[in-house]
Formats: sequence, structure tokens, C-alpha cells
Amino acid sequence: MAPIDESIQALCQLIGFDSVSSTSNAAISSDVAGRLESLGFTVEQTQYVDARGQTKVNLVARRDPAGSTSSRGSEPEGGLAYFCHTDVVPASGWTGPGGNPFDAVVQDGRIFGRGSCDMKGSLVAMLAAAARVPVARQRKPLWIVCTADEEVGFDGARHIVQHSNSFRELVQAQPMGIIGEPTGMSVVHAHKGITGVQFTSRGRAAHSSTADGINANESMVPILQLLLELGQQTKTDPRYHDDRFDPPTLSWNFGVSDGCTAVNITPETSKAWLSLRSMPDVDGEDLISQLVDKANSSGLEVKRFEGGRPVWIEADSACIQDLCQIAGGQPSTVCFGTDGGEFAELKQMAVWGPGHIAQAHTTDEWLSIDQLSKGIELYAKAITHWCVDKV
Repeated sequence: MAPIDESIQALCQLIGFDSVSSTSNAAISSDVAGRLESLGFTVEQTQYVDARGQTKVNLVARRDPAGSTSSRGSEPEGGLAYFCHTDVVPASGWTGPGGNPFDAVVQDGRIFGRGSCDMKGSLVAMLAAAARVPVARQRKPLWIVCTADEEVGFDGARHIVQHSNSFRELVQAQPMGIIGEPTGMSVVHAHKGITGVQFTSRGRAAHSSTADGINANESMVPILQLLLELGQQTKTDPRYHDDRFDPPTLSWNFGVSDGCTAVNITPETSKAWLSLRSMPDVDGEDLISQLVDKANSSGLEVKRFEGGRPVWIEADSACIQDLCQIAGGQPSTVCFGTDGGEFAELKQMAVWGPGHIAQAHTTDEWLSIDQLSKGIELYAKAITHWCVDKV
């Protein structure tokens, strides 16, 4: 079987794991751990139980040079660290070929299935690349890190940072970090973060023909007005712009729902939410503070969402320029977030992976075979650059 055919088969197998974030990713993590061990990696698994009671598993795998006797933790070792996530977004309303988002279909030069692009295809590309670089050639360590819950708040990445001994070794070594999210194999040196807040108003339900109810929406009106006004300010006030991103704004987004099912019921609960995309020099926290003050004075409940931090590595830094030499082209920024915001202890990092963000989270998600092949080729070059001594 040709190498690309093996990788297509591997991707189809990983797509077969229903690893939507609301479920456990233990099964796919066990499968990936076996693949890593077969490639000579030592794998550390850490687990936690999420708010739904689901077991989540993170993997931190390390492959040292053959016969390595270096003592870990003495001097920075460099090398390369690749990061991905094994969870995927829900797949309801699937319109792709075959009708089952977890039964991959290879058609017209594409691999269809939930997670094919975001980001199981990227992981398969890195596994294939690692297989292409013999351990005997390695002079620096290679890490592959697989997190849970990236799609729902980066909880897996935070758990690794706080609880993984292997990640502590990785930080001390300060390797080049690659976040393998889909960028079309173009180098991304910076991305926005994400944060948010929820406001809840409590009333009392009753038949709307009586005066017994308290409409929860009434207390919500002032915060909705402020949400609208501040959102407009983020579009017009240059203090909340960073032209290094497109769009250059905080991408202020909000919504409201009272969950009411009939017009003759006084709404008992009303909830409003805000989401914004923070940037390295513009975080919007002053605007959130105004909202929290208004909510407190209106008697609303306030809940902050942890979200994720932005990433900024200077475009002219050596690590970005080296990666651009491998990938071709110039570095750019993107407005989506990644696990990379949680790995701020790493001083060298880029987002770089096969596939395009336009295919992620769609109802017919796919990864082209050309992108998978390109990912394997370029990832192997990156491993060679950072893990193999130059002749």
C-alpha cells in the first residue's frame, strides 16, 4: 500500500470515532496512543471528568533520539512539538456523501467526515511525517500532544498545563511549537483569543392574563441596550481596532433568549450573552467591566467564560522565518482561536496545518487528499529541520 493510501486509511479510521466534545474522547485517545507507541513514542496520558461527567483524555508523547543518554531538565533541548485536539464539533444535519459523518467517504479527491479537516487529518499527517524520519536520524526530541475539549473552551489544554509532568519537560526544552489547525499549510504567526460573559435575569412564571408573574425580560432591557451601544463603539472607535487582523475589530457578538414557549406565559428566566475576540493589545475588558457594573445594578446574575488567550509571535522572529522557508510564502494572522493561547510558556510557536478553515465545522466537512499529502511532506521537513542535525 502506498504511503498516502495508508494515511487516507488512517484518517478514515480516526473519523470513525465519534469524539464530539459532549462525549468521551477516551476511545480515540487509546487508538492514537497505540499509533504513537508503534512509532517509538513514550506516551503520558492524563485524565479528567468534564461537567457532563464524561471522561476526557489528553496525550503528551515524546520520542527521543535513538540511544539518547541526555538528562532531561538540565539544559534546553529544542526540538519540535506538534499540538492537536481529538474532539470535534457536533455533526447534526450532515449533508456530506454517505449520510453518516463518522463513516468517512473518499470521493473526488477528498476525504469527507466530521473531523477530517478540523483536525484529525492534521494529526494523521504528523504521524505519517514522524514515520518518515527514522529515530536513528533524530538529534533532538519530538513531541506530539493531543488535547480534549478544544472545541468547547480549551479545557484539555489547561489540564495539560496544570497536571502533565511531560508538558513541564516540554516547556523546559523550549522546542518549536506547531499548532496543527487548518491553514492550508500557510504559516500563521498570530491569532485572536476569545472570551465572553453571560447575564441571567430571574422572574416568576404565571399565566399572562394575571398580575401574578414577574417578566424576567424587563430587568434585561438595560443590559441589552448597553450591549448594542458598546458593540457599535467597537466598530467605530479606533481604540478597539488592531489593523494587523482582518477584521480589525473585537468581533462583538451577543444574543438573548427567555426560553418562553407560549405567549400566555410570563417569562421566568431571561439570559443574554456576549462573545468577543480579544487581540494582543486590545482585550475589551474595560467594556466588559461596564456591562458587569450595569448587570449588578440591575440585579442580574453574571457568569464569565474562561475562553482562550490570543497568540502573537513576531513575524520576523527566527522560528517564523525558518518555518516560512519550509512552507513558502509570508506569515499572516487569523481571527479564530486555538489551544495555542494556553501554551503561552512556549516562546516559539506557529499555527500551521493542512486543510482550510472554510471546510471546518461544515455539514459536509472534508479534507483534500492533496492537502493531506502536502501536510505529510512539509511536516516531515519541519521534523528534519528542528530534530535532525544539519550535515
